[in-house]
Amino acid sequence: MQIDHKEWAQRFPEFLVEAQLLLAKTEECLSHLQLISNDRDAIDCMLSTLLKLASKADAIALAAISEFSLHIHELLNHAQNHMQLHDEALAALKDCLTLIAWQLELIDQKTGQLSLDDSEQISLIETFAFQVGHSQFQPMPTSFPFTLVPPLKAQA
Repeated sequence: MQIDHKEWAQRFPEFLVEAQLLLAKTEECLSHLQLISNDRDAIDCMLSTLLKLASKADAIALAAISEFSLHIHELLNHAQNHMQLHDEALAALKDCLTLIAWQLELIDQKTGQLSLDDSEQISLIETFAFQVGHSQFQPMPTSFPFTLVPPLKAQA
């Protein structure tokens, strides 16, 4: 099944509710990590929730949200195996999650476009990467960062 602009506009409100619930869950995980650094259950919850958010964003062709969520996931997954999540790393993670929430509010509900450049995403990802000791981070691609890219097959 292809996603056209009309179908996207119909599916976006449901996505937005789901995305906000997922972000609330990431905030709960983050709060837990701020109390108990490197708690395996909280990290697993955060990783799972970021993957769900990325998948749901990808399903309606929101590449910017999907890719950003996947980058955060990748860095967090790497960090949990190699270092303690210190306060600065958790603050950088919080900044990333805050940007996602903000971007969700700015998406044009009819077109799926987010009229921003990707510099803030890149800056926050680089900061998080630095804080978690990931020295080989590759910046996100900038080809079509904030646009609806039709047609895309819907995922069941």
